[in-house]
Amino acid sequence: MASPQNVSIDQIRLILSEVINALESPDYASKLDEAKEAAGNEMLKMMLIVFPMVIQIEMEIIKRHGFNNSREGIVQFTQLVRETESLDSEVARLHSQIRSHYLPPVSISSTVDTSL
Repeated sequence: MASPQNVSIDQIRLILSEVINALESPDYASKLDEAKEAAGNEMLKMMLIVFPMVIQIEMEIIKRHGFNNSREGIVQFTQLVRETESLDSEVARLHSQIRSHYLPPVSISSTVDTSL
């Protein structure tokens, strides 16, 4: 099993890129699109329908890189990515791109009064 101390930033970038390629591949893209359509713009439905699909794909990829093919492996990898995001803007960008597959777009109104 991969150890977080032994995974380089380049390896994290590679794994995240492989996840994105898989998510956008013909094998998965249409299934994800159908799931997103079924979920609509409802966050709960996205988390119940789309998120598990993304996680399953991510687990298949990280397993090839020595991570445990279990909940523990995905948690370990996600923690590693989160820690690395603050150090490397490319990791942050790639991770954000993956999240965009299961998080509905958030519209922020510019008319909201933020003064307290």
